[in-house]
Amino acid sequence: MACDAPLTIALSKGRIFTETLPLLAHAGIRPLDDPETSRKLILDTNQPQVKLVIIRASDVPTYVQYGAADLGVAGKDVLLEHGGEGLYEPLDLRIARCRMMVAGIPEAALTAGGGRLRIATKYVKCAERHFAAKGQQVEIIKLYGSMELAPLVGLADLIVDLVESGNTLKANGLVPLEHIAPISSRLVVNKAAWKMKHAAVMALLGALREAVAQGQAIQHA
Repeated sequence: MACDAPLTIALSKGRIFTETLPLLAHAGIRPLDDPETSRKLILDTNQPQVKLVIIRASDVPTYVQYGAADLGVAGKDVLLEHGGEGLYEPLDLRIARCRMMVAGIPEAALTAGGGRLRIATKYVKCAERHFAAKGQQVEIIKLYGSMELAPLVGLADLIVDLVESGNTLKANGLVPLEHIAPISSRLVVNKAAWKMKHAAVMALLGALREAVAQGQAIQHA
């Protein structure tokens, strides 16, 4: 992919970055530094017009929304919580896949009778929408980590969290109880960049779409 306009792509360290690298490589884009060892927050690539900005996963949509990055890769969980304002979401990259679930102890009730369930989560908006759609009023307790602990110590009745294999839940005596949404990483594009840098954005989008299709074909071969 030859890039005729400067593009800045926002990525987060960890699983999303690792699984995005082969897709970018298919588009001819390779970082010149390893983000896991480099202290740089802006990485040059083999294409002088393309830069990678390394930020927290939860900040990717905000950077793209306000034009600090032209494009980004973010989990659907992050996008659901962000709301998607100012963004186009043209491609499911089908990486970093998991599920957003309601979970708790095996005998946990999903309704509280006449009271309110307490839900521990970092996905406050997603949890509120899910239970509101069921007509349930709940109390949301925002946590940033160790979600599985909350039902065990009586802090919350249930949790809303991402589940991949379910092994962490099982190890802590919890089980998934209700499915909220399938989660995978998506390409997001700033609306102004979509118009002003349309050719470059579409060239990258086309290469990534081809890489995703090839990956799916290999999985089903």
